[in-house]
Amino acid sequence: MKIIATNKKAYFNYFIEDTFEAGIMLTGSEVKSLRGGNININDSFVQVRDGEATIKNMHIAPYEKAAEFIPESRRTRKLLLNKAEILKLGSKASEQGYSIIPTKVYFKGEFIKIEIALCKGKKLYDKRDDLQKKDIKRETDREIKNLSAY
Repeated sequence: MKIIATNKKAYFNYFIEDTFEAGIMLTGSEVKSLRGGNININDSFVQVRDGEATIKNMHIAPYEKAAEFIPESRRTRKLLLNKAEILKLGSKASEQGYSIIPTKVYFKGEFIKIEIALCKGKKLYDKRDDLQKKDIKRETDREIKNLSAY
């Protein structure tokens, strides 16, 4: 599994409750561009409508050497999920405060997969608590390293 892109802000802004692996419908030039790592998933989100899951606002840079057909970089792309997964995501996402966001894009064998997460938004005080815990962990690790040096 070779990771192409991760959404680090997702873990800071949301409580991740459940994750799903999905395929993405892409064109040939988009796959070539992904092999070069030209993707941004930070502002993207998943929408479930009419029994289909689509990802919106995912930026894949156009492939430089593409000849004729160059798709729009932020077009809506269909996700490939089981019907049961789509129904579960759709019912949970309709609840107040839940979102579906991509967390990482990676190669699994020859296929490009995307990991999407069912998330609940964090409040400002939750984010502060996370930062405080991270600082405390960093300080304790630093102290342990200093003690083991003697």
